[in-house]
Amino acid sequence: MQKKFPIRTISLYVLAASLTLGCAAAVGWFAGILPASGDIPASASPEKAVVFVLDPGHGGEDGGAEAEDGTAEKFFNLDIAMTMEAAADLLGYPSVLTRTEDRMLYDLYGDLDEYSGKKKTYDLRNRLRFAEETDAALFCSIHMNKFPSAGCRGLQVYYSPNTEESRLYASLLQSYGRTFLDPENKREIKKATSSIYLLHRLQIPAVLVECGFLSNPGEFRLLHTPEYRQRMACVLTAALAEGWEAEKTSKGS
Repeated sequence: MQKKFPIRTISLYVLAASLTLGCAAAVGWFAGILPASGDIPASASPEKAVVFVLDPGHGGEDGGAEAEDGTAEKFFNLDIAMTMEAAADLLGYPSVLTRTEDRMLYDLYGDLDEYSGKKKTYDLRNRLRFAEETDAALFCSIHMNKFPSAGCRGLQVYYSPNTEESRLYASLLQSYGRTFLDPENKREIKKATSSIYLLHRLQIPAVLVECGFLSNPGEFRLLHTPEYRQRMACVLTAALAEGWEAEKTSKGS
């Protein structure tokens, strides 16, 4: 009889493996201990509602922050978010991406015939609409940071002021980042202001993760490696899984 593991236990195993083997190797390794397709637990059922909406920031004409060599954050955001989706689905937390390619989302719903001068506005509106219509348990936006001083570094998490759960997820993300990525990171979570459009408006738990500073040479070198981005994605996914399990427990489900 195949041994079964609680989802939270599996998430921690996958995290540990990802930190030593790399995310791709961990996925293959754990395929052997997950239940067979005919015996999938309810929490991992394909019919289950989406748990996480993962939002790779920017895209297309909007590259976001740029490193000194011109590398735009949009590529890092998408790569990390896509790895997070794969890891979350493996753990039994169905997830969707707001974008899966290098594009803005201003024309996602075809509201207008002409978007000149309105692309950024409609891009954000459509990300908001997508999250609301998906009816997920959590929205997590992935970004990169930049600052005039090259000395600034470290993962930074913002949370929506609209739900208490947002703060819980943000705390876990910041803590996991400090523990598994950068023990020297002393940054604290921050409540989003109206300047962060999506977090200010979403009524579900919502967080935004600035994964690092493109303006810091050392951190940029790390982010430029697939191995570090995989590690980042697995750490963030494990934190979200921990938060979701804690939220379910607190609600008695």
